Amino acid sequence: MVFVWIALVSVYGILKGVRDVIKKKAMEKNTAMEVLFFYTLLSFLFVTPEAKGALSMDMHYIGYIMIKSVIIFIAWMCSFKAISKLPIGFFGIMDMSRVIFASVLGMAVLHETVTGVKLIGMALVLVGLMLVNLKKEGSSEKTKALYIILVLVSCLMNTISELLDKILMQHMESGQLQFWYMFFLLVLYFGYMLVTRTKINFKTLKTNYWILILSVLFVIGDKALFIACSLEDSTVIAMTLIKQCSVLITIIGGRLVFKEKHTLYRILCAAVIIAGIMVAVV
Repeated sequence: MVFVWIALVSVYGILKGVRDVIKKKAMEKNTAMEVLFFYTLLSFLFVTPEAKGALSMDMHYIGYIMIKSVIIFIAWMCSFKAISKLPIGFFGIMDMSRVIFASVLGMAVLHETVTGVKLIGMALVLVGLMLVNLKKEGSSEKTKALYIILVLVSCLMNTISELLDKILMQHMESGQLQFWYMFFLLVLYFGYMLVTRTKINFKTLKTNYWILILSVLFVIGDKALFIACSLEDSTVIAMTLIKQCSVLITIIGGRLVFKEKHTLYRILCAAVIIAGIMVAVV
């Protein structure tokens, strides 16, 4: 079963990298809020066949799913804003900081063990993150710092969500969790748009096919991740480490799609982080 959840998490990681590139492409035509809402709406429509099973779920856990949805609401707001302003390759590397958050939460909440070797691996991850921040990215240090903070908030929120996934998937099926948390997310984004009176450009939305692709990849990736979480052998720390294969996709995508610079330097920084991940996992 070990190879099953590793393969599922790897699929999630690869699709996550592709999604991050597509998010930036989608926001070339529409605002972050427009993409977020319709991306969530389409994703929810894709999981509506799970409604029957979701309604038969033990409703004692519905409050926890609501909490997860609020956490993801914050995480996505932060990450979409950061992706719209930062080079996608740089964002991908900074997003790997969730390894640190996952390790701390995994130890504190789920009592997952961290050996000396894993500590060395985490130290390499930190070194790689510091190295990538030494390179100037064409924006002022103050502006860059603001969006780095948004990335870190997103990483923390996503890690808490992943912790909840691991706990919740011991008590329900993947389709039930997908249905309810997407439903609550949709309500949250709709409410936010009403309160802020967000305007929607339907003309550009009709031709922004990136949002549809984004939704399909999201539903597939989350399905794989939730199944992995339901397997007893999987751990939050190990899954977070494996997910970081997404960084190679974002760096290569940044170069090929957005003509970003510093590709070799980013690959070297990512290599240091991946080395840390390999040390920690092995």
